[in-house]
Amino acid sequence: MTSYSPTDLYFPDSDGQPMADNTEQFNWIVLIKENLEILFADDPNVFVAGDLPWYPVKSQTVRGVAPDALVAFGRPKGRRGSYKQWEENNIPIQVVFEILSPSNTETEMAKKFEFYQRYGVEEYYLYDPDRAHLKGWIRQGLQLVEIQQMNGWISPRLGVRFELTAQDLTLYRPDGERFLSPVELRRRAEQERLRAEQERLRAEQERLRAEQERQRADRLAAYLRSMGIDPDQIPDESP
Repeated sequence: MTSYSPTDLYFPDSDGQPMADNTEQFNWIVLIKENLEILFADDPNVFVAGDLPWYPVKSQTVRGVAPDALVAFGRPKGRRGSYKQWEENNIPIQVVFEILSPSNTETEMAKKFEFYQRYGVEEYYLYDPDRAHLKGWIRQGLQLVEIQQMNGWISPRLGVRFELTAQDLTLYRPDGERFLSPVELRRRAEQERLRAEQERLRAEQERLRAEQERQRADRLAAYLRSMGIDPDQIPDESP
């Protein structure tokens, strides 16, 4: 039988809410979270998660919040049921993404903003896919200050660039590669596999041609020796 301490009831690993209200919101959450995972895959001290409850203080009066996507620098990768900050060397989550859905209310989002501002978020990005509307805030002292120009903005923490049009948002990695959906990532991986296979086949064909040339040269040398001619003494007439 599994036992629980009293504090488990105060800091549950689920906020009881669905990860997303519709496919568009879900797709954006997955796109951002998975591409951030890929971006920091080689850094063992960058933790990325999606829809994970964050408890900044060990207090029964402070309810946690589960950002749609989050990044914590200075914390190791690994499984977590929630982000209990007092168990994470008291390092707050530095970057947060929220994707709006029709069910989100202004009051709800205002409370989230106050939470992120109070508990140390350095960069907060809020995207409404239905209106292709992006807002961002960056910490200045104790305040999260709105970024006036988000089109072309580069995240100081992530190095990610935001490109916004009237129809859509595109995110780019520091190397210039855009964020790709899981389907696009699978297609790219398949293309890379096919290219690698083609290169392997070309290399094998070259090896076989070289081997055939060597065998022909060996047969010619053997024939010349059978005629009493030393092939090594034949002058090279190539220009």
